[in-house]
Amino acid sequence: MQEAQKHLISVDPVMSGLIAKYGDCTLTPHNDYYRELVTSIISQQLSVKAAQTIFNRFLNLFNGNMPAPAQVLATDIETLRSIGCSCAKASYITDLAERIMDGRLDLDHIATLPNDEVIKQLVAVRGIGEWSVHMFMIFSLGRTNILPIGDLGIRNAMAHLYNLDCTKPKDLLQISLQNQWAPFQSVASWYLWKSIDTS
Repeated sequence: MQEAQKHLISVDPVMSGLIAKYGDCTLTPHNDYYRELVTSIISQQLSVKAAQTIFNRFLNLFNGNMPAPAQVLATDIETLRSIGCSCAKASYITDLAERIMDGRLDLDHIATLPNDEVIKQLVAVRGIGEWSVHMFMIFSLGRTNILPIGDLGIRNAMAHLYNLDCTKPKDLLQISLQNQWAPFQSVASWYLWKSIDTS
């Protein structure tokens, strides 16, 4: 992270100001990939509080523990719906479990795959789109060069900080290119999120 911060300070005055204001980037990757993906599915279009409530109920179905994919597949859709999951989300969680069980999604080795292959494997899972994959790559895999241009927070922060009238993907990519964020676009994104964090 120190290398990333030094790079961003040297190439972009806006990033330099954000780093001075918010200090060291605290992105910390982890390998609890299955839990992260289930949480991502449950959290879609919900507040943080509502998502956490439903996820806790999900764990309670399995005595408070994160279930293995086989346990999820042994649980019927109606049981998953009873904890507050929509029918769609229940089917997404089941699809995720099926893909892990049959090997179409290999979470044991996903960290070794290039970005394009990670995206390909994960967007094949029902209910997981590009935004969810970008979040997974940044916060779970610790990939340092991801710019989640579909994230509303990133778009709003860039519009404000770089005086953009338009936040189409090509505009955001152009800002990154002009300011030489690569190969640390994920770290730049972290500072953009910090700039709009009101918690």
